Amino acid sequence: MSTTKNSRYIKATPEVLYQAFTEPKALETWMAPGEMTGKMHSFDLREGGSYEMSLYYPESEKQTQGKSSNKEDRYKARFVELTPNKKIVQAITFDSTDENLTGEMIMEVTFTKKDKGTEVSIIFKNIPPGIKPEDNEQGTEMTLEKLAKYVE
Repeated sequence: MSTTKNSRYIKATPEVLYQAFTEPKALETWMAPGEMTGKMHSFDLREGGSYEMSLYYPESEKQTQGKSSNKEDRYKARFVELTPNKKIVQAITFDSTDENLTGEMIMEVTFTKKDKGTEVSIIFKNIPPGIKPEDNEQGTEMTLEKLAKYVE
């Protein structure tokens, strides 16, 4: 099981960023890396609550690579910890028949106020063996880029 860490300075307050991580429509907009798109299936914002979401690969991408189906990564995220404007911890499980993609992955997000913005750090722990750490880091970088564009 691997661990990755990505950080990005974003010109927004911790409050605005926390809200972007805790609103279904916002997550649909920026959570999907690159040209992927997102769709929220269910959402229950509370510690112990969860959400279910799909990330769809663009039709232009010809390689089959989805974790759940050809063009889809579907997952369930359980809220382990919600500390408003400071920290979010989620336990994520992919909907997959491939044992190398299953298991509970932990995503820990912290918001640290810096100057006129916020340092957003995302640590993934227990990354399933079927996901290359460098792919996870690249996807997280693309997601943080979309998040910055969404809130700035």
